[in-house]
Amino acid sequence: MKRAYLLASGLALAMAGIAVADTAPASSAAPTVLAGVKAGTPTRMIYELEAKAYVLFIPATGRASFTVDMKPDNYVINSRVKVTGIADWFINYDMVLQASGYTRDNALKTYSYVSQNRDGKKNRRVNLTIGPDSFTMKAQPEFGNLGDPAATTEQVLKTNDPITALITFALEPRAPGADPCGGPIRIFDGRQLTYLHLKNAGMKQVKTDAWSGNAIECHVTMEKVAGYKKGESNKDNLSGIDGPLRMWLAPLENGATVPVKIQADTDKIGKITLQARKLRFEPIVTEEAAVTSNGQ
Repeated sequence: MKRAYLLASGLALAMAGIAVADTAPASSAAPTVLAGVKAGTPTRMIYELEAKAYVLFIPATGRASFTVDMKPDNYVINSRVKVTGIADWFINYDMVLQASGYTRDNALKTYSYVSQNRDGKKNRRVNLTIGPDSFTMKAQPEFGNLGDPAATTEQVLKTNDPITALITFALEPRAPGADPCGGPIRIFDGRQLTYLHLKNAGMKQVKTDAWSGNAIECHVTMEKVAGYKKGESNKDNLSGIDGPLRMWLAPLENGATVPVKIQADTDKIGKITLQARKLRFEPIVTEEAAVTSNGQ
């Protein structure tokens, strides 16, 4: 699952010439997406990241797409991660994910998470359910072990699944005067429990297919809390990553701060860059509204 973090969520992913500022323009003054949803405006978020890297001039590419349907009481996220390439980081990789749960005024909270990995090896399916005071997980084929130490119920209840963690991080309002990078991001994939800590590194001009402008630069480190192999938890990065992971957040008018560019230097295939190809929000037309509209 570690490779999936880089691409499926784009999370945690010293560029010269950065114009450093202490803080970014506060986005919390704007009406937030989640507040609007709770007030009765169902909203769909369309979001897609594309990754590019080169190995001996041979391109390795990947794409992660997210469709997020948010209603006043609940949400559903459908995601697919597909990677084609070579080397340890970019094997042929196809992962289908779905998460659902509860919509709150300022966050999304996981209830159910299903991941189906098709990498030509274990092709594992994981079903995770997080209740108010307990969680259940079933994996097929089963994990060889749940880590040393394994995640506890108390720890899991404070987390979200990987794709909910990414999306709610992008949508959660930042308090006035708070670090615009937000965090920590608490992630549980059914086995591994991870915290991502973000540090504000100022503003930088960013241009992607989906968005351009002054973005908030965040440097990310990983805290491996539970579910990892014995002795692995003291490593503060993904395997294969050299140096800090960098992520740039777009401060949108709707109050969201969405990752639009992520960059990591790897020890095997050099620099990997993820950029947003699609990013838009649109109202969800309910059946009732469609009937009313057709009647008029």
